[in-house]
Amino acid sequence: MAEKRDELRQFVVTPLQTNCYAYVSGGECLVVDPGGSGAQLATVLDDVRVTCVAATHGHGDHVGGAAALVRATGAPFAIHAADAELARHAGETSEVGRSYDENAPAPDRTLAEGDVLTVGTATFTVMETPGHTPGGVVLVGGGSAEGVAFVGDTLFPGSHGRTDLKGGDEATIMASLARMASEIAPETTLLCGHGPATTMRRELAQNPFLH
Repeated sequence: MAEKRDELRQFVVTPLQTNCYAYVSGGECLVVDPGGSGAQLATVLDDVRVTCVAATHGHGDHVGGAAALVRATGAPFAIHAADAELARHAGETSEVGRSYDENAPAPDRTLAEGDVLTVGTATFTVMETPGHTPGGVVLVGGGSAEGVAFVGDTLFPGSHGRTDLKGGDEATIMASLARMASEIAPETTLLCGHGPATTMRRELAQNPFLH
């Protein structure tokens, strides 16, 4: 019998059209950025075992569904320590006048540079990429997830995440983008927090913020 391949599921949630991803490997599932509708996400993922709910950063449109998903699945919630407090206010009105589902729980695990999340035969290594928020991270795939990276709102096709919100910093995100350009393999598919996916090769050729 052929070995079952890993599966990537994508859900677009919240009024800001946030990309929530579920990476499935060996019957286990890593959910990245459960921005909204956490209870519904749990329902559509009932065929796999959610082993971790991870956030690339703490903005409400990325973590508003975390609490409900954690309650439904029992999975731990993981986020960088620098964004944990931001995530705890996801259900409250933000500086731009929006709120999302409910406040994220306190993290069961805090993500830091070099940490590894394992799901089935896949691994995701934490790369700290502050700038959009102080605790922004990119999750770089390895093992059976080689060639995939979850980049949150650090990078978009031809652009990068906004830095005018509290905790954002333009010089810092430029340094993070430069690091991504030098350390992430060109053939890697970059799964963004909003909008379409891209590749590092395409961004190196076309994204003005990587030059």
